[in-house]
Amino acid sequence: MKIQQLSSRQIYLIIFLAVGGLIGYAAYSIKILGLEPCPLCITQQFFYSIVGITAFIAFNHNPVAIISRFYAAIIFLASAAGIWVAGRQVWLQSLPEDEVPLCGPPLEYILEVFPFGDLLSALFIGDGNCAEISWQFLGLSMAGWSCIWFTLFLFLSILLVLRSEEHTSELQSHLNL
Repeated sequence: MKIQQLSSRQIYLIIFLAVGGLIGYAAYSIKILGLEPCPLCITQQFFYSIVGITAFIAFNHNPVAIISRFYAAIIFLASAAGIWVAGRQVWLQSLPEDEVPLCGPPLEYILEVFPFGDLLSALFIGDGNCAEISWQFLGLSMAGWSCIWFTLFLFLSILLVLRSEEHTSELQSHLNL
């Protein structure tokens, strides 16, 4: 089956299920494999949640074209932000050891002691903890795979917008007859 044959609703379901699998694997890697998520990993999980929740709502809502574009725009923006965060982590992981930023305190400590701005900085900029590669699959770190998944969701959101424009133009041509 080609992607062009899928309905918008089916694409939203695919996005939702993929995000569910990714979040599920993140939970597995934390609880079972014992990996500690760094601040950038937590931020990526947040953007995955936005993508997944939006896709779930869109799937259940089965919206008209204009509302579908709104849902697709949310998925696009969250995916773009996720690409930036995952890309930053890949960049940190590629730095020579002497150029890696110093490791900061745990997020719980930052949340309790420091102002909210410092927490946001840790979540979006990262620190030396984010440069550690503790898991790889086919030569890519988890951040590298995250970048690929966010890119896929970004392209699917563009496809959803294009599909909703096609349906809008078809509806307008039927109304003009």
